[in-house]
Amino acid sequence: MTTGIDVLRARRFDLLRGRRVGLLSHQAALTADGATSAQLLRRALGTRLSALYGPEHGFFGQAGAGEHTYTRRHPDWGIPVHALYGERRSPSPEMLTGIDVMICDLQDLGVRCYTYLATLRNMLEACAAARVEVIVTDRPIPLPHVVDGPMPDPRFTGFVAPCALPLVYGMTPAETALWLRDALGLTLRLQVVPMDGWRRDDAAWDGARPAFLPPSPGIKTWGSAMTYAATVFTEALPGIDCGRGTNLAFRVLGAPWLRAEAFCERLAQTPLPGMTLHPYRYVAGAGAYAGRELDGVRLTVTDPARVRPAEASLRVLRALGDMYGATRIWRHKGVRPAWFDSLYATDHVRRSMQNGAALPALFRQWRRDRQAFARTRRACLLYA
Repeated sequence: MTTGIDVLRARRFDLLRGRRVGLLSHQAALTADGATSAQLLRRALGTRLSALYGPEHGFFGQAGAGEHTYTRRHPDWGIPVHALYGERRSPSPEMLTGIDVMICDLQDLGVRCYTYLATLRNMLEACAAARVEVIVTDRPIPLPHVVDGPMPDPRFTGFVAPCALPLVYGMTPAETALWLRDALGLTLRLQVVPMDGWRRDDAAWDGARPAFLPPSPGIKTWGSAMTYAATVFTEALPGIDCGRGTNLAFRVLGAPWLRAEAFCERLAQTPLPGMTLHPYRYVAGAGAYAGRELDGVRLTVTDPARVRPAEASLRVLRALGDMYGATRIWRHKGVRPAWFDSLYATDHVRRSMQNGAALPALFRQWRRDRQAFARTRRACLLYA
């Protein structure tokens, strides 16, 4: 398969001739020969690559989760590298001055609370206001078939819930840009450069994606990208470790009180389509248990078309509470109920979990709530 940026190169950058270019991207956006999209465009355009823009973690990917980044000059090229996760999260009109066309090339996950969605939305809105054309060069996502999780409650709109999408929304960056333009009613000159030779069913095998560099410090592997939506709740529940600071961040769950063999036996009786769990001992790299050896479980997505990571997250939480007591989960030091609600973009999930509500009924409600979104999504899909 060929990513959008490499398709644009094969077209001899026909959309960019004679134009001053801005680039929203990061060092995880690789080309077929291993260069970054920024390096490719610098070689092709020279000084017509006029400005760079970085999402959370920064253009160079050096900042941690939630850490503010700052605008600077590129140390070699001398052009501005604008930070979109700091004092500003949307480009100002001044930051777009002199730009004829904005290229967006981000390795995203297709998960609502992963903040590159919010940054893409903000860039599209700013470019629409400034009358700057946008070109989105496309890349694969881990779970292109999957639509899962709750729709957001408008009261919880924010940077981890920037628009009316379910938690896992199953659209590539270019498809997402088309959806955002229509959903937000933007008057925007938008072009997308689709991938060549990619199909949704290709998500299960490594040859269907470019070489992988972590798009953020916590997503070190494609496997972790697949399980992120199933484990991100741990950001709000520090009594459960997710492997931050290890090579399997967001792919493992552990705690000193967890007994992995028994827990896996319990979950083997629970519907977890497209996912398996296996015992896995590891040393926590960060958080409440940093440096301690933990009994844990390792999550593996076996069928990217069938997995339901948002549903899996609640089945795992319910099993943990049933086996080890809800107090260990919801009353551990440092628990952040408001952040849990922000991640799911509703307080209904937390209240349902704490009140022991039946999960099948909750999941049926999610599916009903997603019906209107599913129709608008279908209209924006670029690949079978």
